[in-house]
Amino acid sequence: MTIDAHLVTLEKKHGALEEELHTVLNQPSIDDTTINDIKRRKLRLKDEIERLRSEVTASGELQYN
Repeated sequence: MTIDAHLVTLEKKHGALEEELHTVLNQPSIDDTTINDIKRRKLRLKDEIERLRSEVTASGELQYN
């Protein structure tokens, strides 16, 4: 898998977690642990996306705006 394909996959997963978080936040019976778990997974994906983008930018392969 190329780096740009991997980035697209990670961005889709991040978006899916964003949607899941919005859904969960609208449910009054959801506990804070579930919300924190989604936020933690979302942050890990964001960190990985940023790390890959900085590597790609540093190597000059491609740049994202």
